Amino acid sequence: MPTVVEPKLIAGNANRPLAEAIARRMSLYRGMSVGLVQARVERFNDQEIFVEVYENVRGEDMFIIQPTSNPANDNLMELLIMADALRRSSASRITAVIPYFGYARQDRRTKARTPITAKLVANMMVEAGIERILTMDLHAAQIQGFFDIPVDNLYASPIFAIDIKNQFADLSDVMVISPDVGGVARARELAKRINAPLSIVDKRREKPGEIAEMTVIGDVTGKRCIIVDDMCDTAGTLCKAAEVIMDHGATEVHAYISHGVMSGPAVERVSKSVLKTLVLTDTIQPTGPVSSAPNIRVLPTAPLFAQSILNIWNGTSVSSLFETDTLGPIYEGIL
Repeated sequence: MPTVVEPKLIAGNANRPLAEAIARRMSLYRGMSVGLVQARVERFNDQEIFVEVYENVRGEDMFIIQPTSNPANDNLMELLIMADALRRSSASRITAVIPYFGYARQDRRTKARTPITAKLVANMMVEAGIERILTMDLHAAQIQGFFDIPVDNLYASPIFAIDIKNQFADLSDVMVISPDVGGVARARELAKRINAPLSIVDKRREKPGEIAEMTVIGDVTGKRCIIVDDMCDTAGTLCKAAEVIMDHGATEVHAYISHGVMSGPAVERVSKSVLKTLVLTDTIQPTGPVSSAPNIRVLPTAPLFAQSILNIWNGTSVSSLFETDTLGPIYEGIL
């Protein structure tokens, strides 16, 4: 088997700009050109997915860059079929770089006769030949335990902390808000990084998709509040939480969200809401309306993913990138 001389990247169609940005950052870090492996990932007339890899990958350390965002089923199948193609082409190791892990909300049985789809997806990935997962801000951290292969779960909070310190000259009146009780750990992590107090919005639902009541736990009077969450889908909860926080005396409300799903009326809701800014990452490719919305900004994740891929390839620590001292130089001049 030939010696592996460099990591090789291949990308599906889910977020091609992010894959190309990761390749550019890796080229910068290594001082040599790192490109995407030439391949075609296309559909037949009946929408069956077909993959053909044009370059030799025998014995190579392969990284497939493919978030499983909308359309989730198509993008998931692209990932699985690319993994199968690489395995049958004798790649030495296949790592799936999944910036946004779809189906993560189905991580447990919420009632009788319902599936645990996140576990099913994990089984499919392993069966397809994937040997390692690199992702960001899993909706439920326990999904890492669904795999019998290594899973590296990166966090957006260090990137958010760097951006907040650059955007807010004075942090003395900043407060971090968790939009629900389940997100307290995520919000606490960011609050600790920027040395800010923490508050919680407690919400009660009459039925799925509808919020009956919201209560703010903590004093937000006179504070510039930052809501932090892992994803924004239709933005209903986010915009309602921002209104409630403003009603309780906050001076302004911002939001930092890891994954901008932004389905349906989300962009329109955010544009008309009291939110001063909504900050997303590019784990999901921003749509035209998202990119043109006046109060939405998108932060790049390519520097973090590029360095993580190099660390995995080199066999060095990925968790070291969770520290601001390590991540700061990577993002210097970017945020």
